[in-house]
Amino acid sequence: MARSPYDKQISNRNFLSATSFKFSIAKCPKVDFFSNQCNVPGMNLSIAVQPTYLRQIPLPGDELSFDDFSLDFMVDENLENFMEIQKWMRGLGYPESIKESKDLDNGKVKFEDKDQKSADHKVSDGTLSILNSSQNAKFLVKFKGLFPVGLTGLDFDATAGDTSYFTSTVTFKYLHYDIVDVNGQPLYES
Repeated sequence: MARSPYDKQISNRNFLSATSFKFSIAKCPKVDFFSNQCNVPGMNLSIAVQPTYLRQIPLPGDELSFDDFSLDFMVDENLENFMEIQKWMRGLGYPESIKESKDLDNGKVKFEDKDQKSADHKVSDGTLSILNSSQNAKFLVKFKGLFPVGLTGLDFDATAGDTSYFTSTVTFKYLHYDIVDVNGQPLYES
């Protein structure tokens, strides 16, 4: 049977919306609801160079690296979501004492992640749900081993004319991410 040139075209003509997402992270559920901007991180493949007498020839390398994952969230009036991230970072970096790090390692730093069963209390898994035009999850970006490495500050300004609300950005490092359908199956063919 002859293939039509239309077989290679995209079947769903709806475009992906930049406003249709939901992020959840096991260790910091108070950040979830107020998330208002994030990214699917880029990835980079290293290159190997084959020297020749005419020029260097680039070849595919064997090391894959991922860009950072950034999440902007609205800060609640009681600083609960902001402090979830800050408490996590303080436990990782122990700015005041080594005890803060040991408490995090031993699970004594309590987060709201009742479903977190990992023995490693330093990291958490996260899921970015990408929604379709009907606001239903279409596919998921599953992050493994997330941990925060940056949290923006809160800059107060008494001279601001209009009431504005704080947004903070948290930057995460992670082991890797996979893009899967809602049933957990990879989007790419093996």
